Amino acid sequence: MSVFENKTLMITGGTGSFGHTVLKHFLTTDIGQIRIFSRDEKKQDDMRHELQAQYPDYAEKVKFYVGDVRNIQSLYDAMPGVDYIFHAAALKQVPSCEFFPMEAVRTNVEGTNNMLHAAIDCGVKRVVCLSTDKAAYPINAMGISKAMMEHVISANARVAAERGGTVICCTRYGNVMCSRGSVIPLFIDQIRSGRPITITDPNMTRFLMNLNEAVELVRFAMEHAQPGDLFIQKADASTIGDLARAVQKVFGETEVKIIGTRHGEKLYETLMTREERLRSEDMGKYFRIAADGRDLNYDRFFVKGQVHTMADEAYTSHNTNRLDVDGVVRKILTTDYVQEELAKMKEAGETVRYSYSA
Repeated sequence: MSVFENKTLMITGGTGSFGHTVLKHFLTTDIGQIRIFSRDEKKQDDMRHELQAQYPDYAEKVKFYVGDVRNIQSLYDAMPGVDYIFHAAALKQVPSCEFFPMEAVRTNVEGTNNMLHAAIDCGVKRVVCLSTDKAAYPINAMGISKAMMEHVISANARVAAERGGTVICCTRYGNVMCSRGSVIPLFIDQIRSGRPITITDPNMTRFLMNLNEAVELVRFAMEHAQPGDLFIQKADASTIGDLARAVQKVFGETEVKIIGTRHGEKLYETLMTREERLRSEDMGKYFRIAADGRDLNYDRFFVKGQVHTMADEAYTSHNTNRLDVDGVVRKILTTDYVQEELAKMKEAGETVRYSYSA
């Protein structure tokens, strides 16, 4: 028996990479129902047929709702009877948000606020929102919109807690390997097509996390959160240059072309700021950052002695455990996408040098 037994889980942005992985984790368990909420009817139809083909005995557990977090009425229509929500709907592409920042605001900020108001009003028990490393010390429109999203989450979590209702929390993680629009599928496609691998900056570092780990982080947050908590997974990292070499080691050598950084890209990822690290709790695999419990009555708070407002350093992809090329190879082999691509190579009669078993 689990906390999800006979419960209804709703996933906003549920047709994305995260939603697909959540379905794999929960579909055959004792969960009662999973609601996929998204605005793309074609992706919903594809997912529906995929479930009917692969999980005929469980496909009826999944219900599809066409809607948009920008439209609060569509959220109200989908939420009656929902116990838990994983909020993954977002605009995530850095360059797109850079050129269309107000679109990022409408989805990431206003859309999240809509979802939380609907969840509180509909009596949803717990909501876990998905954020990104780019919200920590943001320098691009996507990161700024996600940082504002986190503040919207904190404010709504405070209101919901005062009412004794919905528990709202947040998770923050870095690049998820092989998710839609990420770099590993691009590298593989370039190698298989005989084209050069394009690298923005080989010295740039990124956290390495697979989709299963992302789901486990969200599940941990859902089960352990207090109102307004932020959860961060400890993660390994590598340089983009080593990541490219690892993909080449698995899929074949090709030319490497340096193309320079994209609009709004950082040299390294920050998962936890110095200010947050000072008040973080180490929970083993995760850090927990409790909500700031102060209110607007600043004159009530008086601290004697030296006041520390930040730790010595942030938690970044530059100062976490750095994997070498072989370590990155082992890490990328844990992803379903890489295993599926290797299976395609094997079916085509090509030499496959690596395999992975959990």
